Amino acid sequence: MVMDTAVTNVALPSIGHDLGAGSAALSWVANAYLITFGGLLLLGGRGADLLGHRRVFTAGLALLAAASVAGGLAQTTGALVAARAAQGAGAALAAAAAFALLLLLFPDGPARHRALGAFAAMGGLGGVLGTALGGVLTDLLGWRSTFWLNVAAAAVLGLLALRLPAGGTRDAEPGFDLLGALTVTGGLGLVAYALVGHDPLAGAAGALLLAAFAVTETRTARPLVPPAVLRRPALRLAGGLGALAQMTLFPMFFLVSLYLQSVLGQSPLTGGLGLLPLSLVVVATAPLTGRLIGRLGLARTMTLGFVLLCAGTVWLALALRPHGTFATTVLAPSLVLGAALPLVMVTTNVAATAEATPEETGLASGLVNTGQQFGSVLGLAVVVAVATARTGTATPQAATAGFRAALLTGAAFAAAAALLSVRLGRPAPAPAPPRQDRVPDPR
Repeated sequence: MVMDTAVTNVALPSIGHDLGAGSAALSWVANAYLITFGGLLLLGGRGADLLGHRRVFTAGLALLAAASVAGGLAQTTGALVAARAAQGAGAALAAAAAFALLLLLFPDGPARHRALGAFAAMGGLGGVLGTALGGVLTDLLGWRSTFWLNVAAAAVLGLLALRLPAGGTRDAEPGFDLLGALTVTGGLGLVAYALVGHDPLAGAAGALLLAAFAVTETRTARPLVPPAVLRRPALRLAGGLGALAQMTLFPMFFLVSLYLQSVLGQSPLTGGLGLLPLSLVVVATAPLTGRLIGRLGLARTMTLGFVLLCAGTVWLALALRPHGTFATTVLAPSLVLGAALPLVMVTTNVAATAEATPEETGLASGLVNTGQQFGSVLGLAVVVAVATARTGTATPQAATAGFRAALLTGAAFAAAAALLSVRLGRPAPAPAPPRQDRVPDPR
């Protein structure tokens, strides 16, 4: 999913040239994906608990592949935006179910810490590969080839998924909260639309639907999100910290790529590859995070990660120069950020999911991913507004000042998270699942 987003972002200028789309239309090629992805993560996670994790994962892959075919064949901007919206829906189902499968396969403890570290490393590697492949494919075969890459990747993952367990849901209570599903999906989708489209009316409508969802969950016998789950202190705090982490990290990736291209004059491919050192540090650091948690403890490792995230972002902001080079401005701070990223993401995911029972892994996945996704969208909206307000004229000096102010805003989010992380207590372990003497039937 990370690679898909990176590939498409690199291809956007070529898409606009081929389809005659302006910047406003191109923004919706990206935004349509974000809206459906953010709106369906929670439903996808809970659906995986009820229908089977592998089943929802493969269904999401199938929808992603079909939507990618439609995107590769699109002849108008409207058709491409619709395909991207369907891609976001498929990616939400697949991502929520995949994370839930990881939680199911690796119970809380050192094994899960290592698995989440590997998961974070793959995310960093996916961003690098997506940027590189997007540039190469667009240059050699055209932007449509980036959509066909998704089809091939989904087919391979679908075949590999057949080896995964179904994600036993026999103990999940029967029944489905249809009203809750409709209100939360509509509410989250409208809030996402309001953030990326700057539409206050959509935001108000989304807030009303989410309020209706909260009331519905207290009155239904089989709630989509049991209120008792949301009362867990570790889940609430870790979910908020994960959102704050993304409010710093996601805009930082965007701003660095934009700075390298618009101020330093690098090509889209070169600008994207400017994040390669950071991603390589992520890949190297993530597998070690579990060992660090065992030595320092979960809370201290998390606080260390947020301190490094804040320090790296401040360093990056102060290092930017209108006429600098990648080596003198971005390189060194990005290495610190590469070390911070897996520390904050692995620890917040560990804390948020530690109390989840096997029947709640999909729900926990949906809650964690939804918080992080909306943190990304909200953070980007805030820092772009800050950058725009500080950029008065279209000069390298003005643009650099805007990027610096935006990055310092992101650093403030990381500083707040570092202060809040010291409040994290040790999450209560999830109840042990009943012993099964035979393998569940595949679904």
